Amino acid sequence: MREYRNLRTDEIQQLESNNCWAEDWQRVMVVNEFTPYGFHRVLFYGDIRLGVFEKKVEVTKGFLKHSGINDTTLRNVTIGDNCLIEHVGNFINNYTIGSDCYISNISTMETTEGATYGEGHTVSVLNEMGDGNLVLFRDLNSQLAAFMVKHFGDKQLKTILTRFIKEEVHFSQPERGTIGNRVRIVNTKELTNTVVHDDCEINGASRLSDCTILSSSDASVYIGTGVICENSIISGGCSITNSVKMQDCFVGEACQLTNGFTAEASVFFANSYMANGEACAAFCGPFSASHHKSSLLIGGEFSFYNAGSNTNFSNHAYKMGPMHYGVLERGTKTASGAYVLMPAKIGAFSVCFGKLMNHPDMRCLPFAYLLAYGDTMYIVPGRNITTVGLYRDIKKWPKRDKRAASCRKSIINFDWLSPFTVGEIMQGIKILETLRQASGDNVSSYNFHEYVINASSLKKGLKYYDIALRIYMGAVLKRAVKEGFFGKPTSDVGKGNWSDLSGLLLPESEEQRLKDDIKDGSIENIQQVLDRFDDINSHYNDYRWAWSYQLLLDYYHLTELDEAACERIREDYIRARRAWIAEIRKDAEKEFSMGDVEQEVFEDFISKLDHEIDYEN
Repeated sequence: MREYRNLRTDEIQQLESNNCWAEDWQRVMVVNEFTPYGFHRVLFYGDIRLGVFEKKVEVTKGFLKHSGINDTTLRNVTIGDNCLIEHVGNFINNYTIGSDCYISNISTMETTEGATYGEGHTVSVLNEMGDGNLVLFRDLNSQLAAFMVKHFGDKQLKTILTRFIKEEVHFSQPERGTIGNRVRIVNTKELTNTVVHDDCEINGASRLSDCTILSSSDASVYIGTGVICENSIISGGCSITNSVKMQDCFVGEACQLTNGFTAEASVFFANSYMANGEACAAFCGPFSASHHKSSLLIGGEFSFYNAGSNTNFSNHAYKMGPMHYGVLERGTKTASGAYVLMPAKIGAFSVCFGKLMNHPDMRCLPFAYLLAYGDTMYIVPGRNITTVGLYRDIKKWPKRDKRAASCRKSIINFDWLSPFTVGEIMQGIKILETLRQASGDNVSSYNFHEYVINASSLKKGLKYYDIALRIYMGAVLKRAVKEGFFGKPTSDVGKGNWSDLSGLLLPESEEQRLKDDIKDGSIENIQQVLDRFDDINSHYNDYRWAWSYQLLLDYYHLTELDEAACERIREDYIRARRAWIAEIRKDAEKEFSMGDVEQEVFEDFISKLDHEIDYEN
């Protein structure tokens, strides 16, 4: 606790000669090293605490002004060392301000009774008219959010999680609004009931009300011109600019919202980019993007996803050039399941070129294209496995993670082939084999619910799925040998179905165990829940091997993995990988022949494919 003293008579006289006034000078307390010379036309009300003002502050590049307070009204305010506060049109009331801050040309900064700072209130995502299913607080990550939304129907679980979060908010909330160290707030109209952490810059915002801004020295936050933000939380490394308007939202690490984007009751996690359009009750997981003015993300759950204009849900035509934004869409909740190219979920349906579909079995045909010709919808299973777009996505997503090392709350597993997706591939193989056995080989097409699969597409789909399967098995075996857990798994954890909690790939059994531990009292607070997600992620390799071991035995009809079997699996892996690269090369050559790609871009891409052989061993 810092020690303060009363002003001396000479200091009061100096302040008054500088046109300063106090309701009661005895309530203006200062540190021992305080000097009054940097104060001009300041009105003091209530309890005031002041630090030292001896250094200069850089107000813009190359322009330094001496710290101090000018043309400002303060009431119940504590200010740290070497701040420059000037031209406050209305007042600063009930606030604690850190050191080395620059606050200039603002209207009002105030904490009022009942301030929540954006924490502890419940919003409804996926269903904008439904009951609240997600509680916002500063430590929220994509896993916890997905877990809460997914299990919303479990009333006991929901009640306990809500209580955990409310308790965390109660113990962590400050008594009044705080501004951290090295914060810049300029040309801003209103800042009410808002907590601003270190190294944040707010420049030209219209209104921030009941917000928490989790800026830090290595993950600073910038909030720019015209922004209106209410009842929201903004995480480290974010940029909110150009007249964004949002209410009841959570913005995760390293997200960008810009160019008039509007959002209500929505969450955005880890590296999401939103511009021009609108979100309502949207769950935007890691690497969600929306660029177009006509895009409305409403009532859907997305991740690794690019919302295009109208029905162009992904800019898949730009595959080799710099305009491409990706087609993985792993976490997009669509009727086609994980990693599907086209659909985006809206309400209970998926929309693809204007046709609604809602068949649960569709999720078992992953990596599929959906194409419409007139009133007929065609499925091309597995097609996206061998595209330039998917290859680029596999390489680019880890590189596009802009989060600081200290600011990575949400867990992101970048494996494109995992027990989660390979499990879907295996189901896809079963479906296609069943269709072929039922109708025979001498047909031109197969009917799957209301959809058509051409015979050639079915044959290629089986081929592509098998390539992916053998690549996965060879890669997992190679990692198991390298990382020292090769051999029969010592635990059954990992066997069975897997799920994706918005970036965290985990066995469903571990998700169920987490639910049980919360409900039976083994887990006692929200931090333990978050720690469990980290623990599950840290055992991903062990769980994956437990799942993959039996797959290897079944696929190769083995009773154990001996040296000969391992060599066979390795040879299959190399052949499958080379077949995969060859198919991607064909896709690239086809695109180049259409004149869509420049020669230099094409040659650079082919060069990268040629070097894939370096990763075989």
